[in-house]
Amino acid sequence: MRIVVLAGGIGGARFLRGLKQAAPDADITVIGNTGDDIHLFGLKVCPDLDTVMYTLGGGINEEQGWGRTDETFQVKEELAAYGVGPEWFGLGDRDFATHIVRTQMLGAGYPLSAVTEALCARWQPGVRLLPMSDDRVETHVAVEMDGESKAIHFQEYWVKLRASVEARA
Repeated sequence: MRIVVLAGGIGGARFLRGLKQAAPDADITVIGNTGDDIHLFGLKVCPDLDTVMYTLGGGINEEQGWGRTDETFQVKEELAAYGVGPEWFGLGDRDFATHIVRTQMLGAGYPLSAVTEALCARWQPGVRLLPMSDDRVETHVAVEMDGESKAIHFQEYWVKLRASVEARA
């Protein structure tokens, strides 16, 4: 049986774990959300692809539902000591390695789909994980803050502001 799933984030990853248990012999292809992707510290971060990959590959922080298990944050602390942010986005040391490899491969000309396949070779998630697009896609939210209308990255809206500001578009 072949199954294709559109998924992203914690809920999508947990659904996929259950699907794999319910249909252990299925050939599962996951088209992962890249609309939440962001560039931080010069690195391409794909939170939804990574959450699916880490969850199905056994490396997810189960308590949080995102990030790596046994994660440390020394790089983040050092960056903060230099006054470099954003501090609100929790990239751990192990997670940085994934983003460094991804960014290097993209810089060498590989499309995101090939990069994701290479990262999955390490994690063995048991599904074929594809990004929804090889093109750069980011979601921005129109908000009004301090009397000013502006567009902010979805991650800033969701993680930093915890969706506490009314979205205009």
